[in-house]
Amino acid sequence: MRILPQQSRLPDGRLHLHDGPIDLIIEAFGEVAAVETAYAAAWRRFAAILDELCAELPLLREQATSTGARPSGVVARRMADAVAPLCVARFITPMAAVAGAVADEILRVMTIGAKLRRAYVNNGGDIALHLLPDESFSIGMVDRPDRPSLIGSAMISGRDSVRGVATSGWRGRSFSRGIADAVTVLASSAAQADAAATLVANAVDLPGHPAVGRTPATALDPQSDLGERPVTIDVGPLAPHDIDDALTAGLDEAERLRRAGLLQAAALRLCGRTLLCGAEAVQTAERLPVRSKCEVGQRMENLAV
Repeated sequence: MRILPQQSRLPDGRLHLHDGPIDLIIEAFGEVAAVETAYAAAWRRFAAILDELCAELPLLREQATSTGARPSGVVARRMADAVAPLCVARFITPMAAVAGAVADEILRVMTIGAKLRRAYVNNGGDIALHLLPDESFSIGMVDRPDRPSLIGSAMISGRDSVRGVATSGWRGRSFSRGIADAVTVLASSAAQADAAATLVANAVDLPGHPAVGRTPATALDPQSDLGERPVTIDVGPLAPHDIDDALTAGLDEAERLRRAGLLQAAALRLCGRTLLCGAEAVQTAERLPVRSKCEVGQRMENLAV
């Protein structure tokens, strides 16, 4: 028997929504009445999302193509739209954008009937952002999702085009075909950032390297959208030139997507090294002002991806 969707308030007032694999942390800023209206709208919409996605799951797990069948659900269509520009040159399925698409949808309903200064919906590190022109968020970036520590930040202004942040890597909650510890992407939506981060993380790779352990995705999850394609399960010690080669391959992919307008910036992390694409939007730990951690405080921890 399926457990029903759950909602709760965290001690600091943020909204926590949970349903199966979907786990959202939400915070809105504005008049109290507007914030409560936004939270109520988020809960109403959230309660149906997982069932909507499950109804079209076989289609969403199929490889995206320019001529394939189009899903009918609102979130499912957003997933398909996010991967559509990417499927010509690379293997990808709509599931690559599922976390970001859910975050985008919840944020959309929150802002329909509530005047908010800013808000975010964090779906396990894939974040949708709402910002008025004079508002901003400082987004903390982690070195690896399973044992996070802050390595830098991205300051996102309401005057920027960035409205989504996502992180992918072989240590994350989803499978990866590459060896990146973490790839964080800034894009125009959370769904677009989610899909782009998947491809860039896949590209940070050393095909055939003996230090990299791989197994078919279906050996870990028989229902995986990756099928028999190998996914990374272990990365042993790498020589400095191997790290350089893998990061450079990922950077080439990030630059390709940036030139196509599919991401604004990315930070690629492997074995303690970071390469940046669109570096003006990102501060690495070496350039991270001390005041940023103090000024954002708990907020930065909440938004860490």
